[in-house]
Amino acid sequence: MTTKKKITARVLTAVIAAGIMSFCGVIVETAMNITFPTLMKEFDVDTTTVQWMTTGCLLVVAIVVPLSAILKKNFPTKAIFLAANLLFILGAIIDALAPTFILLLIGRMIQGVGTGLALPLMFNIILEQVPAEKIGLMMGIGSLITAIAPAIGPTYGGLVVNSLGWRYIFILLLPILIVSLFLGWFSITQVSAIHKTPIDWLSIVSIILLFTGLILGFSNLGTAAIVSWQVLGAWIIGILSLFLLLYRNRVATPILNLGVLNNSRFTGHVISFFFFQLCGLGISFILPNYIQLVNHQSATIAGLVVLPGAALGAILAPFGGQILDHFGARKPILMGTTFAVIAVLLFTIFSRHLTLISILLIYLLYMAGTGFAFGNIMTSGLQNLTMEQQADGNAILTTLQQFAGAMGTSVVAAIIAQSQKQAHVSNAVATANGSHNAFIVLLILAILELLILSKVVINHKEV
Repeated sequence: MTTKKKITARVLTAVIAAGIMSFCGVIVETAMNITFPTLMKEFDVDTTTVQWMTTGCLLVVAIVVPLSAILKKNFPTKAIFLAANLLFILGAIIDALAPTFILLLIGRMIQGVGTGLALPLMFNIILEQVPAEKIGLMMGIGSLITAIAPAIGPTYGGLVVNSLGWRYIFILLLPILIVSLFLGWFSITQVSAIHKTPIDWLSIVSIILLFTGLILGFSNLGTAAIVSWQVLGAWIIGILSLFLLLYRNRVATPILNLGVLNNSRFTGHVISFFFFQLCGLGISFILPNYIQLVNHQSATIAGLVVLPGAALGAILAPFGGQILDHFGARKPILMGTTFAVIAVLLFTIFSRHLTLISILLIYLLYMAGTGFAFGNIMTSGLQNLTMEQQADGNAILTTLQQFAGAMGTSVVAAIIAQSQKQAHVSNAVATANGSHNAFIVLLILAILELLILSKVVINHKEV
């Protein structure tokens, strides 16, 4: 008779400490979107400028996350955690007190460094210290943080802005971050050996230019033509930087071992994970805007309508992980992805006449699919790698998760903005038409994701 290993209280506390910090980083991204009209008025800035509150932070996160694998080899886990937490606290204090928009933006970008360090750290702790038969459960709990927080963010932001003011979005996070700091200080231990590895600075420059170019290009889609320096020029810089990164991966000690992508099953999971996150963030952008601009409801109502779906996803994510632990990856992943595809199909069909009730119900179905599939796609993908490769695989998945968020929001926003330029219809009708077109794009990606997963997902227990 075999006895199953249990997750120790120390390991669970370490995961919670890193998870709290990751949650704060992700939730503030979407919470701040609600504050844009207020910030534009208070600091006298335009829409293009205020968008940097989100774009700038996402850019910093996307740059820092790929460095997680090399940082893990060179520095103790606790040191990385403390640096991430203290940077986040510093950024939150700066934003809570910021007298100018520039200082507000600097605070957000400092928080981006903290978030970029925290996101992969949480999953690395799970992969290293949680017993193999419990990894699905804990990865489910960990991934729900980054999947559910974007949906809760608008509700949190709307309630705080309307009742206390936008600065309290940061002030209310400070005691939570301090709790995380003390939990991590006492619980995080070093498991893997530290191997000092030389840093290839040219690779770091290529990563900075890669994500700066791609994210800037997608962010400018709504305000500039595709054939322009702001969009096409930025993309060209990003693509050339990708080729430089691939070249450095062969001739130097790689910052991020892209050789793990030679594993076709892992790559299939990576592509599907990217599509899932892109769809999720795209939908979380469409629905609050639809509720406000088409159904003429307040930001608070918009946040409350999507809240039940977020709660359901949070409840089902650990349950989905347990299904993977007991029965393998195929059942929860394919079931969850099918739910998500059906939900996006329903959104597409009814997109010109969505009521609050229909949005709530369809989003419940979508988030049920997210709960069953999203974290398990990450877990299943990493199970195709060796233990030595998993830090790099985790960094790739977490990086693409952030890039998918920026890309999904930008592409959907650009599609809706094009429809809103129609002069012969009202803004409500134009927004509904744009949402319909955006849902079509997301539906295509969701179907591709389901087809890819049906080919690459296997039950590792049966292999």
